[in-house]
Amino acid sequence: MNNPLLDFSNHPLFDAIQPAHITLALDELLPAADAALEKVTAADFPADWKAIASVLDVATEKLSRAWGAVNHLHSVADTPELRAAYTEALPRVTEFYTRLGADERLYAKYKAIPLASLNAEQRQAHDNAMRNFVLSGAELVGAPKERFAAIQERMADVSQKFSENVLDATDQWSTIVTAEDLAGVPDDVVQTTRAAAEKDGVAGHKLNLKMPCYLPIMQFAHSSALREKLYRAYATRASDQSEAVQAGKAEQDNTPWVKEILALRQEEAQLLGYANYAEVSLATKMAQSPAEVMAFLRDLAKRARPYAEKDVAEMRDFAAEHLNLQDPQPWDWPYIGEKLKEARYAFSEQEVKPYFTAPKVLAGLFKIVETLFEVSIRRDDAPVWHPAVEFYRIERHTEATRARGLPPVLVGQFYLDPGARAGKRGGAWMDDVRARWLRPDTGALQTPVAHLVCNFAEAVGNKPPLLTHDDVITLFHECGHGLHHMLTQVNERDVSGISGVEWDAVELPSQFMENFCWEWPVLRHMTAHVDTGEPLPRALFDKMLAAKNFQSGLQTLRQIEFSLVDMLLHTDGDKAQDFMKVLRDVRAEVAVLQSPAWGRTLHTFSHIFAGGYAAGYYSYKWAEVLSADAYAAFEETAGADGEPSLETGRRYREAILEAGGSRPAMDSFKAFRGREPQLDALLRHQGMA
Repeated sequence: MNNPLLDFSNHPLFDAIQPAHITLALDELLPAADAALEKVTAADFPADWKAIASVLDVATEKLSRAWGAVNHLHSVADTPELRAAYTEALPRVTEFYTRLGADERLYAKYKAIPLASLNAEQRQAHDNAMRNFVLSGAELVGAPKERFAAIQERMADVSQKFSENVLDATDQWSTIVTAEDLAGVPDDVVQTTRAAAEKDGVAGHKLNLKMPCYLPIMQFAHSSALREKLYRAYATRASDQSEAVQAGKAEQDNTPWVKEILALRQEEAQLLGYANYAEVSLATKMAQSPAEVMAFLRDLAKRARPYAEKDVAEMRDFAAEHLNLQDPQPWDWPYIGEKLKEARYAFSEQEVKPYFTAPKVLAGLFKIVETLFEVSIRRDDAPVWHPAVEFYRIERHTEATRARGLPPVLVGQFYLDPGARAGKRGGAWMDDVRARWLRPDTGALQTPVAHLVCNFAEAVGNKPPLLTHDDVITLFHECGHGLHHMLTQVNERDVSGISGVEWDAVELPSQFMENFCWEWPVLRHMTAHVDTGEPLPRALFDKMLAAKNFQSGLQTLRQIEFSLVDMLLHTDGDKAQDFMKVLRDVRAEVAVLQSPAWGRTLHTFSHIFAGGYAAGYYSYKWAEVLSADAYAAFEETAGADGEPSLETGRRYREAILEAGGSRPAMDSFKAFRGREPQLDALLRHQGMA
C-alpha cells in the first residue's frame, strides 16, 4: 500500500490519510525508531550531539510527524473508524516515547557529550534533555521503572477516554425548539438552527452545545426556561448528572477518569522523588514552587475581588429594576450581563458582529502581522482535511534577497481551520506540524508549519461567516502562538519556535496579540458591514472600548478559581480524590457568584485532564502579566496617530519570537523590556488599577 503517512517529502497528505494507514505506518516507523535508539546507545557510537541527532532525531521526527497528523485528524475530523484505529495505536506510541525518555543508556550517552562542543542553542536543548530524562524516569531502576512506564501508558489511555467523553457529550446533545422560544436570539443563530433542523428533516430549530449556538442563547434568549435547559445540559456534560448518564450511558461519566488521572499523577510524582505532581509540573516552568503560584493567584484574587463584588451588585440591582429578576439563577447571569452592557454602553455584541466578516478580519490580522513583523502572508497549496481549511505561507525579504532582486525567503506556513462542525472538538488551539530545524542528516533548513484551529459559526446562505469581537480576539490569540512557532530563527529543533519554552511563558505571544483587537488604527482595517460594506463606526468602537473591562473583576476571579483548583488538586493527593469538595472549597474562598451544587465543570476541564495544563492552568494569568507589560512597550512608543512603532515591533520579534525556547523566557523578556515584568500594566489594562 502507498501509505500517505510515510510520505515526508513535504506536507502531510491529509486528504489521503485513512484509518487503515495508521497501524501499517507504525509497523514501519516504530521499528525504525527502535533501531535508531539501539544504534546510538551502542558502546562504540560517539557521544556527539550531531551524530546522535542525525540518527535518532531523524527517526523520531518522522514518527512524531506521522503521529501528529493522526492526532490532529482525531481532533478535527473524528469518525468511529478513525477513533478505533487511533485508540488501538495509542498504547504503542506511548510505550515507545515512555521507553525513549527513560532509557538509561541514552541518558548516559547525553551525559557524556562534551558541553564545550555545543553552541548556545544546543546547550539549552541539552540542559532541557537532561532535566527531561530525570522527569521521564531515566534514573529509576527495576520495579519503580516498570511501574512508571505502566503509568504513562495508562495515563494516555485514560486521558483519551476523558477527551472522547467530552466530545461525545457535546456532539450528541441537541434539542428542538420553536421560533417563539428563540425570542431575543440573534438572527444569524436563528437561521443556522433552522437550517440544522431542516437538514434533519424536522420542523423548528435545532440547538446544540457548541459555542456558536450555546453562548448566544445564554446571552440573548428572553426565555429563562430555555437558558436553564441549555445551561444544565452544558454544565453537567460527561458527568453523573448528565442526561445521557441518567438515561443509562454510564460510560460517558468522567468521574472515575478524573479520580484515576489524579491518583496516577500523584503516584508518578512520588516515584520521581517529588512530594506531589505540582512540583513535577513546575520543574519545567518559570514559577519556582506551588506555594509561589498560589501566593500569586491569591494576591491577584485579593486585588480583583472588590471589582468583582461591584460587578455582581450592579447586575443584581439592574436585574431587579429592569428585568423583574429578583433572585437571579446561574443561567440568568450571562443574560443580565449582556442587558446591563447594552444599557450602560448603548451597544450589544450583536450590533458589532455584522461588521466582523471572516474574510475582512483575516485581511486585517494579516495586515498588522505583515506591518509589525516585516513579513508577507499569501495563500499557498497543500492537501487539507476539510474544504473550509485554508493554507498560507509567510515570507520575508532579507537585505541580500532585496539587493540581488531575488524572491523573498520562506519563513513558515500554516493551516487555518476556522469553523465549528461535528467531529471537531471545541475550543481553539495552535499546534505544530513540524519545527524549524537545520536537519543534521541533509544539512537543509526545514521551515516550520503550524495549525491554527478555531470553532467559529458557519456561514449562513451566501453571506460570509460573521465573528463576534471575542472570536476576533481568539483568532489573534492563536495567531500569536503560530507566530511564535513560525518566526523563530533558531535552528535546533528542540528549542526552536514554541519547543522548549516554559509552559507559563508560552501564552505571552498569544495574549500579546489580543491587545491589537482594541486598537482603532488596527481595527478600522478589519471591519466591513456584511450588508453595506461600511466600516465599523468610530462611535461604536468607542462604546466597545468603554465596555472593554466590563466585569473584568468577575472574569479574573473565574480564571483564578480554575487555576487554584488545578494547583490544589495536584498538591494534595489524598484530598484530590474528593475533587468536588476541593472545587467547593475554592469557590467558597474565591468566587463571588456561586454555581449550583449539580454543576460539574471539572468533568469537562480538558485543559488539565487531557490537554497538558495539569498544575499549569495558572500560566494564563502568569503570562498575562508578561504580555501586558510587553504590550506596554508598544503603548509607550506608539506614534501620534496610535500606529505601533515598527522599531519596537522589530525588537519584540527578535528578542521573543525569533529566540523561541533557545534561552529562558525571563532572559528573552528582559532582552526586550530591559527589566523583569511588573504587575502594573495588567491591572491597568483590565481596569483594576
